[in-house]
Formats: sequence, C-alpha cells, structure tokens
Amino acid sequence: MDKHQTGFTLSELMIVTAIVAILLGVAIPSYKYLTTSYRMSAELNNLVGDMQFARAEALKEGTPVTVCISSDGASCTGGTNWSVGWIVFSDTNGSFTVDGADRVLKFQGAFSGTNPDTLAAGNGINYVSYNREGFATTAGGFVTSTLTLTEPGGNNAYTRCLLVSPIGMLQSQNHVGNPTTC
Repeated sequence: MDKHQTGFTLSELMIVTAIVAILLGVAIPSYKYLTTSYRMSAELNNLVGDMQFARAEALKEGTPVTVCISSDGASCTGGTNWSVGWIVFSDTNGSFTVDGADRVLKFQGAFSGTNPDTLAAGNGINYVSYNREGFATTAGGFVTSTLTLTEPGGNNAYTRCLLVSPIGMLQSQNHVGNPTTC
C-alpha cells in the first residue's frame, strides 16, 4: 500500500497567512474610505433633496417655502450647525420661522454616531427660503451661500460643499481635486 499524507505543512500555512494579512492590509483602508465617502455623500444628498423639494413646493404652491436648522423638528432653532437637523416648512408670511398658518412639510433629524459629521454654513446661514418663482434667499442675503460638510477626523479627502445660488440652483462639490472651493 502506498501511503500519502494529506494536510498542510507549517511553511504552507505561514505563506497563506502572510498572503491573507497583506490582502487585508490593502483592503481595510480602502473599505474605510469607501464607507466614509458614501456616508458623507448621503448626508449632503439628503439636504440637497430637501432643498429641491422646498423649491418645487414653492413653485407648485405659489408661496414661500423655507428650509431651516431645527433640532426639535417643529421650529427653527437657529445657529449655523446644520448637522443637528432641519425642517422644510411652508412659510406663508415669509418670516423664515414656523408660526401662524405655517406647516412643517419635512423633518431631517441630527446626524447619528458617537462623533457625527459637521455640516456648517458660512455667512451665518441658518435658513434657505425659496419664493414662488424658485429664487433663493438666505440669512446672508441674496448671494451664493456655502455649506461645508466635514468628518470628525478633519480629513479634507472627505469634505463636501453645497453651494446655493440666488437663482435657487444647488451645486455639490468635493474638496479633493478642487482645493479652491470650500
């Protein structure tokens, strides 16, 4: 009878372990970049979607619709930190605050996590309001406004910006490849 041994030798096992370690060392950083990048894009896209909704409602209803910072989901709470959440509401009297016959149309809660991302506005922008023609007004006046989304680690590779123009157009940008923005 011919006896053949089956199994792995110690050197074969060490080679396979080294190959797996190398592959994991390459894959894990790429996975972190991918998941962080997707999360931040989703957060900014939520705001873009809500602003587009507000503009569409203002055009459809013929009355101003405002998007403002709101930590409670019922009123504009002020500040320039949009990561605490926001609301979209019909602003029938154009006061930029929820009052009288105004009704909340949408609510976006705060960014989640133990150390959430930060969405901060320049020029003291705590609301964006669309009039019945779809033009935008902000607390900073009738100028192009910028909201900047950054991750807790401060890595510029993940930074995203949202530009709101006076004509109501929205443009999102990555900081990478365009260091003059944001």
